[in-house]
Amino acid sequence: MTIQIFVDQQAPEAPYEQVRAQISAQARDGVLPAGTKLPTVRGLAERLGLAPNTVAKAYRALETDGVIETRGRHGSFVAAAGDAARREAAAAAQAYAQRAQRLGLDHGTALTAVEEALRAAYAGA
Repeated sequence: MTIQIFVDQQAPEAPYEQVRAQISAQARDGVLPAGTKLPTVRGLAERLGLAPNTVAKAYRALETDGVIETRGRHGSFVAAAGDAARREAAAAAQAYAQRAQRLGLDHGTALTAVEEALRAAYAGA
């Protein structure tokens, strides 16, 4: 399977973010099923006309997000669909709930803060 990624040098998003976002979306949508082997950093960088460090930065971000996993010398693969991302989101939500409670925020105020933050984050996506 050949991964389809396009980098628009005129886009406001940095090239590494374009690569990260496209791989993440393709994994989430099932275009890149779990277990799909990704191109090497160097191979993808050459194909896209980017510096290897740019692709490496995107891969590191994807690994941190739980979208891909690196298996040493075997390469990078699409991780199981969203499991790691859901776990990380649940942990972040739990930490936020505990912090909001310690700050003395009531349920409605804490929820409003989350909704506003999500609205702002997804408005720019």
